[in-house]
Formats: sequence, structure tokens, C-alpha cells
Amino acid sequence: MQTTYPSRTIAQVVVPRSTVNTIALMVGFALLTALAAQIKFAVPGTPVPITGQTFVVLLSGAALGSRMGAGSQAIYWAMGAIGLPFYADASGGWEAATGATGGYLIGFIVAAWVVGALAERGQDRTVASAIPAFLAGNAVIYLFGVPWLMASVDSIDTMTGALAAGFTPFVIGDIIKVVLAGLLLPAAWKLVDKTRSNEGL
Repeated sequence: MQTTYPSRTIAQVVVPRSTVNTIALMVGFALLTALAAQIKFAVPGTPVPITGQTFVVLLSGAALGSRMGAGSQAIYWAMGAIGLPFYADASGGWEAATGATGGYLIGFIVAAWVVGALAERGQDRTVASAIPAFLAGNAVIYLFGVPWLMASVDSIDTMTGALAAGFTPFVIGDIIKVVLAGLLLPAAWKLVDKTRSNEGL
């Protein structure tokens, strides 16, 4: 059965609309991002670790939509910036929020908005369209993160060096996360369609 919810994300279909639910969803995804940040593997030669954050960032945009997805990541950034231990290695504070990896954190907000906007146009409904949408969101994170890294770390003074430290080591992991997200969202939509069909809705 074809999904018949144009311009609506999966959360907007499944969860009743209300201010309380909106806030709960955004805070919930912010906390999920904080949890995923603790799944961390250090990469030699770079202050940027491999974490599970980007997977949740992509899902937040696809599940919540552009504004709520970006809002969830803005909440995440703000909670870490005020000192809560929500960033990788349970770090937090203004220095961590604006330091070497600060560009990636800002990129999370924009990436969630981009993925959410694409999801609102139905690009999360099939694997063939979902994967490009998530790739676009992932690219946005690096568009913010890599230049910021180069500007923040004195020893990284060329774009080649910035790419080697802030992009290349993460490609394989990001592809895996993009593919997983690209499989998960269409599967979730199929489940929603099946459930609604069985209910006669």
C-alpha cells in the first residue's frame, strides 16, 4: 500500500499533534543524540572521534521534520553548551561547544533541517530516495565541520589536512549509518501503512 500522508513525517503521523508531544519529541531526540555521543572511538591524529551521533541526527530530521529535527539538535547543542555532559566523552561547556568539533555540532542542526525538509517531500518513503536524502544531510555536517576544524586547530592549516583529519577516517562508518537509516525509515513507513490498513484507516 502506498503511503498517503504527503508533507508529513512519520512522527507527525504516529504521534498526536500537541505542544507537549512536540517538546517531548525534540527533547527525546536531543537526549538520544547525547547518548549516541558516548558511543565513541578515538581516531589517531585528530580531535574528531567516531561516534553514533550522526545516525541519530539523520533520524531526527527524517522522523520529526525540518523544524522539529533542527530544534532537537539545537536543544542538544544548547544543553551541552551550558555544561551538561552530553558531548563525546561526557564533555560539555562553552569551550567544547565552540571548540575543534563545534562545526560538526552546528552542522547537526542544519543537517537535521535538510533531511527533515526532504522527508517532508516524501524522500524517506523508499530506500532509493531515502539514502540520497541521508547522504545530503551527512554532507552538510562535513561542510560545517571540516572548515571549522581547520580554523580551530593550529596544526591543521590546509584543506587537505582538514579533510584527512575531519572527513576521510569517517567515510566508511558514515556510509554504514546512512544505509542503516535508509533502510530503517522506509521499513517504518511500511509498518505504519500496514497498521493503518489493518485498522481500516
